[in-house]
Amino acid sequence: MLGFSTVKLSGSSMSPTFLPGDWLLVKKIGSNSHPLKVDTVCLIADPERAGIKLLKRVKRVSSEAGRYIYWLEGDNPASTDSRKWGWIAADAITEKLIFRYRNGPSAL
Repeated sequence: MLGFSTVKLSGSSMSPTFLPGDWLLVKKIGSNSHPLKVDTVCLIADPERAGIKLLKRVKRVSSEAGRYIYWLEGDNPASTDSRKWGWIAADAITEKLIFRYRNGPSAL
C-alpha cells in the first residue's frame, strides 16, 4: 500500500483533538525525507517503552550539524512528551498523519 497504514488510537495524549478509538491514516517516512513542519502530527517510537508508538505534534524543529531534531508535544497538557524527554531525533519519527478517517465512539 505504498507506505500507508491505519492506526487506532488508544490513549488520550492528543485529546481533545484526537480521541481514543479514532482511526487514522498514516504514511511511513524515511530518515532521508524533508524535515517535518511545525504542527505536523506524527507517530514516534516511545523513548521509554519498546514496541509502543505515540502520536505527537511537532512544536519546534532544530538542525544541528545537518541533522534534524524535533520538540514534540501532545495536545493534552498532561501528555508525556518532549517536556519530559527533551529533543527527539528524526529517526525516532516513523510515520506522519495524513488524516483521521473515522472518529472514535460518540456519546449517544
